Amino acid sequence: MDRSAILRLLHSATSPAASAAKRRIVRFRQHSDYERFLLEWSNFDKDPDAMAAIRHLPFIEAFSLPVTSELLAAAPAGGIWVENDPQVAVHAVVHKPASREKGIPWGVQEIRAPQAWSSTTGHRVKVGIIDTGVDFSHPDLKQSLGRGINLLNRGTLPHDDNGHGTHIAGTIAAANQVHGMIGVAPRATVHPVKAFDHNGSAFVSDIVLGIDWCVRSGMDIVNMSFGMKTRSKSLLTAVNNAFNAGVIIVASSGNDGKRKSIDYPARYPQTIAVGATNRLRRIAPFSNRGMYIDVYAPGDKILSSWLRGKYNEMSGTSMATSHVSGAIALLLAYRPGMSPTEIKAVVKRSMLPLRGTKAPRLTGELDVMRMLQAVER
Repeated sequence: MDRSAILRLLHSATSPAASAAKRRIVRFRQHSDYERFLLEWSNFDKDPDAMAAIRHLPFIEAFSLPVTSELLAAAPAGGIWVENDPQVAVHAVVHKPASREKGIPWGVQEIRAPQAWSSTTGHRVKVGIIDTGVDFSHPDLKQSLGRGINLLNRGTLPHDDNGHGTHIAGTIAAANQVHGMIGVAPRATVHPVKAFDHNGSAFVSDIVLGIDWCVRSGMDIVNMSFGMKTRSKSLLTAVNNAFNAGVIIVASSGNDGKRKSIDYPARYPQTIAVGATNRLRRIAPFSNRGMYIDVYAPGDKILSSWLRGKYNEMSGTSMATSHVSGAIALLLAYRPGMSPTEIKAVVKRSMLPLRGTKAPRLTGELDVMRMLQAVER
């Protein structure tokens, strides 16, 4: 890729017209081209506001930047891959305020987490939650929070302005048994990675940066309660890199009630794909299902922590995913050092069959005690 082509891309991305252009991810066929682009970008003399439109994605050796259709048509096809940088949404369908429920929520009971607490509470296991942030002042989460990052505003803490991330964090690791609720792994540490805005929306490039932070910061598990319909090579590369680094990625399947299709990144084989069940141990009507699901977990009318120290009831495969992340934290504290492949195998061979005549025979519901017993054999 020659210097003039690189400069055309940089000038276009920082021009006044860039605000109307579609955001795209540019990846390089040759490592040397990536290095050349990096050098030109670092020497590029533009005002900081214009340069903010260009995001460096070192984890996948790529850049996210506005690219006009005209420039895309003239781009040197031989040297780069260009794909859209689409927006992704969190996976929750309904929510309503709920009064505080002391003790153990039904989903945590359902997966038999309390029976495991005499053996494991998730101590020292680090869970990265790529989401909307977290309510740092919530009394049920204060004991459970570790360092995080705000990818939307690097200078500030990853405060939650939506609620979804706080809800996920509570199910994974809330620890306020006396006055509030308790999560699946009450002594695990959750690290909020704010990639999603107040509307519960993020660009793929933000998620790639979030995965990068999780790997570099030594996360054991990454909870991804979000998804999109289209495949992204950039997201797949980031997921693959995390998998190869030994990080377990748990992803929600989506809430479209589909029988043969699930959302990305849950559809990638390097993740653990989660569907949702209800109190009857049947697949929740909203949950995507089928052969791509690895495990089901409670996801219907789940009570958990919310903004301003409150509580909320939510439904969605997002909620199911947080139960699985918590269960894996219990497993990792019990048997440290297990690889993502080993953990996925344990989750799949220790599931309980689902209720219902049409329930799939190859998948079942999460069961923590069976998981612990499976690693004893």
